[in-house]
Amino acid sequence: MARREKGGFWVGLAAALFYPATALVAKRVYLDAAKIPREGPALLVMNHVSHLDPVVDAVFVHRCKRVPRFLGKESLTRMPIFGKIFTGSGQIPVSRGSAAAGDSLKAAHQALRDGKLVVVYPEGTITKREDGWLDKPFTGAARMALENDIPVIPVARWGTNHVFNGYTKKFTPFPRKTITHLVGDPIDLSAYRGGRTRSATLLREVTGLIMDDITKLLAEIRQEQPPAKDED
Repeated sequence: MARREKGGFWVGLAAALFYPATALVAKRVYLDAAKIPREGPALLVMNHVSHLDPVVDAVFVHRCKRVPRFLGKESLTRMPIFGKIFTGSGQIPVSRGSAAAGDSLKAAHQALRDGKLVVVYPEGTITKREDGWLDKPFTGAARMALENDIPVIPVARWGTNHVFNGYTKKFTPFPRKTITHLVGDPIDLSAYRGGRTRSATLLREVTGLIMDDITKLLAEIRQEQPPAKDED
């Protein structure tokens, strides 16, 4: 059995803060978590429904004995205490709309080459759909998936939006909620790697595969049918 990946002081501090905080507001249910590789590079692609997601997802990944690397807004680095945790634990700041925006993608590629586990929200921000289904994605996750021969693992999570709704700003920690993570099988991208040119069309096609797998997992958690694609 693989040992827990070492994270250092800042990861330990984050765990000490986030474990009890998330346990207080929600019961955690992890389904098929054994599909998360215990060592080596991996890309986790996830839906995004609440500003609580990174904290909850960090605890989930850490309980799987890995140290997550998230891509997050550069402004997070300037937050008191949390900013120190963000940078100290090896997270990847994203400077949107600036000349340095591409540096975050380079840093994510390097993290994968170094054998790390990177977590990506293909939508870039929390979904704007009131029903909580996935919103339109960006192609960054597809680029990382194609440029690195690594497992690409879809994960759906549901329930954080019931604790904190990012659009109404309603925080409802009690009664205690249930937050569920469901891990899918690695996405087979062998047909898209190799000598094929990474055109915009190819990136959109791979992005569609990623989003389809996450949607299926989310539908399983919610026990609901997702909206038809032409309704997105």
